[in-house]
Amino acid sequence: MERSAIILAGGFSKRLGQDKGLVKLAGKPLILYVLEKVREVVDETIVVVSSENQKEAYSMHVPKEKKIFVDNENLRSPLIGALTGFSNTCADYSLLLPCDTPFVSSKVADLLFEASINVDAAVPRWPNNYIEPLQAVYRTNSALKSAKQALEKRDLRLFSMIKLQKRVRYLSTIVIQQIDPQLMTFFNINTKMDLMKARKIINKETAGNFI
Repeated sequence: MERSAIILAGGFSKRLGQDKGLVKLAGKPLILYVLEKVREVVDETIVVVSSENQKEAYSMHVPKEKKIFVDNENLRSPLIGALTGFSNTCADYSLLLPCDTPFVSSKVADLLFEASINVDAAVPRWPNNYIEPLQAVYRTNSALKSAKQALEKRDLRLFSMIKLQKRVRYLSTIVIQQIDPQLMTFFNINTKMDLMKARKIINKETAGNFI
């Protein structure tokens, strides 16, 4: 197996007041948007949650062929979720994604997989040097090793895992913009205002289909 997608869904949004991946957008949970967008570019999809209760809740929405795993550690952190995902896939390369990005681009995902060949990670980077570790592709075995090393040091940042990678290819968002002009692939929903904006985008796209 060559490609997997690991979707992190263990967080609870205080600003939204509920589990982010299960927030409804146009009548559909956010997690389903992400699953549908990556379906064509990966061989396997894994959803990582932080508790058995979450697993039960997600099982009601996630297709049965998708695998749901509970975090291995009691600590809550994207690094822990990534470690759980890396530990439970046999794929050579893993795309790490958050559960709250309904406009994630399958074309950008495919580009990141292509960019990850012969390196340990392909990570988007903005002109101000800010990176997107939660929308990046990692060589699974080396990422698993680095995640464990970071955890041993009690450094729970994804950036700490990336620093331990020997060969990281940073992909400029300027390049990504050629595929996704508005860079909507990075749009995530943290607030009710974000949710309202996403609804307007969905409504505009739906209306456009009938013109």
